[in-house]
Amino acid sequence: MGNNLDALTTIFTEFYYWVTVVFMFLIHVGFCLYEVAASRRRNHLHTLMKNTMLIPLVTITFFFFGWWIYFAFPNGPFINGGINFDAATGARPWDPAMGTNLSDHINGVFWAAFLLFSWTAASIVSGSVIERIRSGAFWLLAILIGSFTWIIDASWGWHWDGWMVKLLGYHDAYASGVIHAIAGGFALGVLVVLGPRLGKFAADGTPRDIPPHNKWLVTLGLFLIYTGFWGFYAACNVPIISPEAIGGQITGETWTATNIYLAPTTLSAITFNFLMSLSGGLMMAYVVSKGDPFWTYSGGLAGIITASAGNDLYHPIQAMIIAAIGAWAAYKLHYWVERKFKIDDAVGAVAVHGYAGFIGLVIAGFVLWGQPSSPYEGYATINPLGQFAGAIIMFFVLGFVPAWIGSKVLNGLGLLRVPEKVELEGLDFESEQEYQAAMSDVISAEKALVK
Repeated sequence: MGNNLDALTTIFTEFYYWVTVVFMFLIHVGFCLYEVAASRRRNHLHTLMKNTMLIPLVTITFFFFGWWIYFAFPNGPFINGGINFDAATGARPWDPAMGTNLSDHINGVFWAAFLLFSWTAASIVSGSVIERIRSGAFWLLAILIGSFTWIIDASWGWHWDGWMVKLLGYHDAYASGVIHAIAGGFALGVLVVLGPRLGKFAADGTPRDIPPHNKWLVTLGLFLIYTGFWGFYAACNVPIISPEAIGGQITGETWTATNIYLAPTTLSAITFNFLMSLSGGLMMAYVVSKGDPFWTYSGGLAGIITASAGNDLYHPIQAMIIAAIGAWAAYKLHYWVERKFKIDDAVGAVAVHGYAGFIGLVIAGFVLWGQPSSPYEGYATINPLGQFAGAIIMFFVLGFVPAWIGSKVLNGLGLLRVPEKVELEGLDFESEQEYQAAMSDVISAEKALVK
């Protein structure tokens, strides 16, 4: 570590990321509660286990190759250079930094922060497809987005050296596109192939409402997601760094926190904007949904997601207004797409994450037009065209297209959707039968003892 100042900086950074990872774990707790609450009783266990088991699957695959992609692919590759093998040294599973050692305190906790982002991307997809997808099919798709496609977009547009930042002026400080637009687009790609739940649409195409089974758990789940999302915001920052280490246009003598692009920011700034965007989203969603609890809470999340692209630079009032626009658009677009294209998104994930994230990227291009995308010289500034191109790449190129192709392959093999009989009986039918048989046996034994 060199000296005591370096040691304190390292230990502080290590602890900072460790704490954010613990907070972000609440996102996954919230998603599990939220999805179980949104599903019907006959599908609870399947819904829970489907989302739970993505944790080990994405963790293991992210360890073996996902983390390496982030450092190896910022140039495209072959858009602004080749694969950066040198920068990715240390992220290969056999490298010393990928295990227990005293010479690197940061790699493990930084890896874990990105891993939790991976879980989030996969969980967003999980909610949209409940009650009819096979577990194995979902887990393969979760690995595809969690350890491959989303980390490619992070390398391109959420890396200080990413080609989208350099050439397009792409700016997405708190992941409107890098996590949310790609996950929403991915979910849409799966849903197009998967089809709606049985009974969702009447013979004339009119959608039927399948309300959440337990609105109280929906509320609790979303509040846990809000809490974890706040930790997510903090994890998108570098907590302390010297200007000499940044070496860009923004320099000085004072050590500072930075965003993911290594441009100075503060926790105070994101606290203002996180809470104002949450409030803007909640208020607009309450009004546009006429007080519907499910959409009010979802609208708060949509508001944060819409403002996230520029929440390191927005004024708090801008964040509030942008969030309100995103919540309104997510609600309206969800029902328009449902009616027009017969898309059954069980929890509104495509709208809340995908449409809101896409819109947030585009809005940031206009509101932040001309601002530096990075502290480094020669990078394009933030602009509407670059943000729109980035939104297309996130939602369609790396989101919708891979999901649609993967789902088509699984569907062609008969592996995507559960049989109609299983869907009607409930995906927990066999487990419930086993439970009832076991309980019947126990009750018979107890009665025999009484006699």
